[in-house]
Amino acid sequence: MSYIKRIIAGTAAMVMLCAVSCDDNKSAENKTAPTENIIPTEAPTESPEERIKGTTITWLADFSLDSQDGSGSPTALSLFRDYYGCDVEFVPIESEGKYATLEYLLNCGDPIDMFPYDRTAMPQGVVKELFDPLDSYFEIMGVNEGLWDDMKPAMEELEFDGSHYVMPYSVSSPDLVMYSRKLVKKEKLDDPYELYKQGKWDWDVMMDMMGKFVSNAEAGTLRYGINGSFGEALLASTGKTAVNYENGKFSNNIKDKDIAAAENFMKKISDENLYNPNWHEFYPNDNSTLFYVMGDWALGMTNAKNAKKDIMVVPFPKIPDGDKYYISCDYDAKMLVKWSANPDAVAAYMKCERTAALEDSYKEIEKKALSVKEKDAYNKWKPFVTEEQYDAVQSYLETAKENPYFDFGYGMGEKMYGLGDLTYDTRGVMNNLTEAFFNGERAVESWEQMCDDMTEKANDEIKKYNG
Repeated sequence: MSYIKRIIAGTAAMVMLCAVSCDDNKSAENKTAPTENIIPTEAPTESPEERIKGTTITWLADFSLDSQDGSGSPTALSLFRDYYGCDVEFVPIESEGKYATLEYLLNCGDPIDMFPYDRTAMPQGVVKELFDPLDSYFEIMGVNEGLWDDMKPAMEELEFDGSHYVMPYSVSSPDLVMYSRKLVKKEKLDDPYELYKQGKWDWDVMMDMMGKFVSNAEAGTLRYGINGSFGEALLASTGKTAVNYENGKFSNNIKDKDIAAAENFMKKISDENLYNPNWHEFYPNDNSTLFYVMGDWALGMTNAKNAKKDIMVVPFPKIPDGDKYYISCDYDAKMLVKWSANPDAVAAYMKCERTAALEDSYKEIEKKALSVKEKDAYNKWKPFVTEEQYDAVQSYLETAKENPYFDFGYGMGEKMYGLGDLTYDTRGVMNNLTEAFFNGERAVESWEQMCDDMTEKANDEIKKYNG
């Protein structure tokens, strides 16, 4: 869950309960959609609301759908309970090995209805027959009435084997470049946010700024151009995937020229000592580093630790001569588990998630909750997000919807995406593509060498999914 969502979950829930819960004097008819205009037939059929009323779906996951602080239910769960008269039974499991747990329970015949989505779910989860497609439930989900229209580019990007197993109801956790506008101005550098708005924020500009910042260091002072976790953001900014999927077949795309350019960009950052090797959970507050790349969850603490530095955020820059910004992010979705006894109810819950994601009033609640700037004895300032930052992040999420980026390579098992023993020889292909030039644990002399190594490994794994 993103930092923003963790902060707002409890607040939004309480407001939603007030907004959608029925008063004691309201009749049951007000909880279901009007049915007066349905043309009667000889054998009237129940509406989806009537058919699933009273259903409890089983949610197998490593987190609860209820808020973590006990203040109430998140908005989607409140809608599911109040509008449909349904509920969710939470079956907790450990995050590590959760797919193996699901597979074991299904083989034992245990009833499971819904499971959390992450990018490792496809294609391996579908190939292992852990999930069912959602196309048959589009009417219940509100797809046919336009409720998901702005998510259609992402829906199509995630389509697999001619079906939609993943229906993202929102986008979250974008990888962002954080920087101090005060520091940029002091160093007489251009403001990345202004460059972004002009469409001029690209790799070359970033490299030039990092080089100038480091070369301006006073004698005896160490400076770096960048810190954080930016390999995935850089790779995604090309818009190219390591594994392509077209006409029902996967293919290896590691040798693509833009991927090669991204890898050589990483190597240049490493070779020129622009990368700060010291791990930080927020933007370094010692003026040693120009850029910090991390998910938006780190923004609040970055502000708290840099309260006077005028922090701003932009997406990772685009590839030179590129016409679009592609942003590494998460897609928020739930999976319909194979052999679910309550698929209609699962689809109805997904509609509730989508409805809540579209509600502007909850975004305003979210913005207000995040912007609370209070002093704290330990941190000096509690984490907060400015209104300008919040609005900027929301605009980047819209960009991510318009220009979706999803690589099936992340969902092809441990040899494609896994930490192994944290070494070049044992890490997954996708991990090495985004980390090896900074955390190789043995010398990687060139992109050409890594390309040959990773191409061979990727081909072996891709074959398994084209069988």
